[in-house]
Amino acid sequence: MKRIVLLVLACFFTLTMVAQEKKSKNKKVEIEVAGNCGMCEKRIEKAAYSVKGVKNAEWHSDHKTIHLVIDETKCSAEDVAKAIAAAGHDTGSVKALDDVYEKLHGCCLYERMK
Repeated sequence: MKRIVLLVLACFFTLTMVAQEKKSKNKKVEIEVAGNCGMCEKRIEKAAYSVKGVKNAEWHSDHKTIHLVIDETKCSAEDVAKAIAAAGHDTGSVKALDDVYEKLHGCCLYERMK
């Protein structure tokens, strides 16, 4: 009888410990994004927010990076990079299509890497 009670208690404590474990869904990510001006900033951030799971997005023109907080269960940094590239801005991992880049406003035409 003692063994059964101890077994039940052990199972209870094990389940309690597992139930208290929380996985952090939110992750801070930094992605390199080419751009020049305030119009670029709005376009880049709008593209980032269009991805489901992006909680926060701030592009910094001085560092040419976007700082993100994303829900990893809903999206990845690569998903955000693809959305930004689709808006015409090269990222560290995804290059924008030439025809989309050429449609950007004149002041937004950043120097592209070959």
